[in-house]
Amino acid sequence: MAGSSESKLGTMPVGRLLTVMSVPMMISMFIQALYNVVDSMFVAQISENALTAVSLAFPVQNIMNAIGVGTGVGVNALVSRSLGRGDSATAEKAANVQLTLAVIWWLIAAALGIPLARLFFATQTDIAEIVDYGTVYMSICCGASLGLFASQHMEKLLVSTGNSRVSMIAQGSGAVVNIAFDPLLIFGLGPFPALGVPGAAVATVLGQFTAAGLAFFFNVRCNTATHFRVRKMGLNLRIIRDIYTVGLPSALTVGLNSVMSYCMNAILLGVSTTATAVFGIWIKAQSFGYMPVFGMNNGTIAIYSYNYGAKLYDRVRATLRLAAVTGVLITAAVALLYELIPEPIMHLFNASDNMMDIGVTAMRTMALSLPMGGLCVICSSSLQSLGKPGQAFFAQTCRQLIFQVPAAYILCTLGGLRAFWFAPLIAETLAMIMALVLAVRRVRSL
Repeated sequence: MAGSSESKLGTMPVGRLLTVMSVPMMISMFIQALYNVVDSMFVAQISENALTAVSLAFPVQNIMNAIGVGTGVGVNALVSRSLGRGDSATAEKAANVQLTLAVIWWLIAAALGIPLARLFFATQTDIAEIVDYGTVYMSICCGASLGLFASQHMEKLLVSTGNSRVSMIAQGSGAVVNIAFDPLLIFGLGPFPALGVPGAAVATVLGQFTAAGLAFFFNVRCNTATHFRVRKMGLNLRIIRDIYTVGLPSALTVGLNSVMSYCMNAILLGVSTTATAVFGIWIKAQSFGYMPVFGMNNGTIAIYSYNYGAKLYDRVRATLRLAAVTGVLITAAVALLYELIPEPIMHLFNASDNMMDIGVTAMRTMALSLPMGGLCVICSSSLQSLGKPGQAFFAQTCRQLIFQVPAAYILCTLGGLRAFWFAPLIAETLAMIMALVLAVRRVRSL
């Protein structure tokens, strides 16, 4: 039988449930985005080349994050749906298989990331300092990525079993550790060595392992629906298929951001490395705006999946309506903030006069895309949870790749750098319309 923590997914009033499930995750994702921004802020104090190197490393970090998120989301949906059907055996098997998957993905990331790091940066720039900084940063992040995969998997297991509050504590604690160790290891404060760019990577890894350790502890102590058993950690093809049926679109969606970033960086490197650094700042600022929405999605996926499995379709529709309104309001508020104070934001990254001139225009232009992107993300997550993962992936592919990269190339070619910054607005608007139509059609068919 499902315990009380997960059965509330089918009984608690939707408004209260969305608050209980999503607010802790929104806070933790907000903190997650904050430490991503703080990481770049400290690195920017070293030099603009250091900031550019970390910005160019983002696609690789994001691919690893995509795999972790996709697996975690798939487990979240499978566990919630299984508990909704009363199938606790499948839920527990999925919870255990994901631990083995975390180890496998870590080994793959280390085996590929470390030897290929220098080549990755050398294909993007011939500036030796950027290549050197990026190589060591990426090697550390890939080689010690077990914490990243394990934390993503186990935090979402907590959410799927109704324990979103302690998931927030685990993720938030990891972020605090990262923020605390960034200045200590980058600049060598107190007894700590001055490691520079490698120090930023080490701080990131320490934060990830902290989050993973706490998430494991909370699963053992608070998760009454599933239990870790060594004999159940063997790979099961049916479970893996069910995990990635839902999780693969999430992984590909997050991974598409890496492809998009790589392509956009390639366009901008033809203009200037400063413009590339500015776009790297925007990626962090954009994630800051979207992370609360992603946090809410972590809660809504469990709600959608449980109630879809239990055939409580009115609760599914009510969840989508409330999430859409909330998500648009959140992203609109962040967009307004970026419109009002772009200069202080750029100062946080030690911006030169040239970077400031480029960055203020870029920030104000691209911020307009946030509400449309937020609604697109929310609609896509509903499709993903309600048996239409292919449609969710298609909408996200259009949003991040099919619409955005060609628009950026055409705008930059015809109108220069100032025109380039309108590409996200065009892509997000078109993709939002598509995702909204698909999501509304799906929930009406239930």
